[in-house]
Amino acid sequence: MNSLIRFGSLLLLTLTLRAADPSVEQRLADLEAYVRNAPAQSSLRDVSGPGHNAWIMISSALVLFMTLPGLALFYGGLVRRKNVLSVLAQCLALSGGVTVLWWICGYSLSFAPGNPFLGGWSWSFLNGVTERPNATYSPWLSHNLHAMYQLMFAIITPGLIVGAIAERMKFRPLMIFCAAWMFLVYFPAAHLLWGADGWMNGIGNDAARIKAIDFAGGIVVHMTSGWSALVLCILLGKRRGYGREPIVPHSMVLCMVGTGMLWFGWYGFNAGSSLAADGVAANAFVATTLSAAVGLCGWALAEQIVRGKPSILGMCSGAVAGLATITPASGFVSPGGAVLIGALAAAATFFACTTLKSKLGYDDSLDTFGVHAVGGTLGTLLAGVLATPSVNPGLAAPRIRELVGHTLWLEQVKAGGLILIGSVVVTVVLYKVLDATIGCRANEDVERQGLDLAEHGEEGYTH
Repeated sequence: MNSLIRFGSLLLLTLTLRAADPSVEQRLADLEAYVRNAPAQSSLRDVSGPGHNAWIMISSALVLFMTLPGLALFYGGLVRRKNVLSVLAQCLALSGGVTVLWWICGYSLSFAPGNPFLGGWSWSFLNGVTERPNATYSPWLSHNLHAMYQLMFAIITPGLIVGAIAERMKFRPLMIFCAAWMFLVYFPAAHLLWGADGWMNGIGNDAARIKAIDFAGGIVVHMTSGWSALVLCILLGKRRGYGREPIVPHSMVLCMVGTGMLWFGWYGFNAGSSLAADGVAANAFVATTLSAAVGLCGWALAEQIVRGKPSILGMCSGAVAGLATITPASGFVSPGGAVLIGALAAAATFFACTTLKSKLGYDDSLDTFGVHAVGGTLGTLLAGVLATPSVNPGLAAPRIRELVGHTLWLEQVKAGGLILIGSVVVTVVLYKVLDATIGCRANEDVERQGLDLAEHGEEGYTH
């Protein structure tokens, strides 16, 4: 009798489990959702998608490659040989330091549920950030991969500031400045624009008060770092001898190699920001290529007209300008829009790096402001003008569709303006505090000797 009861219970359990299994139709619907990068409805709800994961792992590596070695070599080639290691050290140290901050609380403050202005602490130390997807950000991407991908953006952003203050700011105050700046500028900006409950996240938050769009970091990366860089280089003052003696790049070869690495890595930066291997990523890939190429050609043409010959430095600057300017719009605009953005990027950044810089007299060593702030600001505005739902279906969502093609550009002005003001104010306060306590500027002897030996006890070249 007992054996019969056990058999009956086992049979009932088996039938119950089979009844709960997804049907063939449900399984096919989940597979279709995977292809469309839409949420699964049954058996695959908590499973990451191998194709999407693979693309974002590659994209994460590409974005890190932008900093190490891309940005390091690009900036390193543009400084004098006595300062090349100082630039490499700054990029390398920021890569390690920001990673640790990101693990402790940076990812949580940027992306965890919190308030409209800053995330909470629930994901500190990557607690609960596992291989399962967080559908809030992507239905098929492992949550821990989302954290790593966003980390690479956090690394390169303060790295861009290095270009404005190269050859004259001491290593220790720069590291302290960047660490504090991440908490006061970057983490809040990332949450405001990209956090699920962010106050300016027009593409993903129904309750956003400013419905702005920033596909890959025009505001979060380029405007924050670029405008902060301008203020910091003005407060530090000009390099000794600036305007009175030649200060020329020590290796255009390194600069050119770094530019190629930046362009290569930028595909992860922009196309990866779809957080999936989908059609939006493909469109971003195309837009990135076109804007970079047009920016490069535009700078070469401008130099040919103004100076009679195009330079390698000019072509490198134009390519990076095209890349920076398309960044906020890359997943929102058509190929024609990308070409227009690249052309306007070349014109605006060429003017900023030559005429404007000369007239105002600030020493932005490697043109961080002229390329990244000007390009990022221009791209942010143009994203509001040229964005189209035919490229990104997210723009057809009820929360934002009424603005697209009409007043979206005004939302861009509001968001960009507020982030700009915040970045400037924070930079001034941090600089004043650090300069009054430990001093920010290298002394005259150190600056003339070069920061490599004085700050790191090494030389980039021994003969």
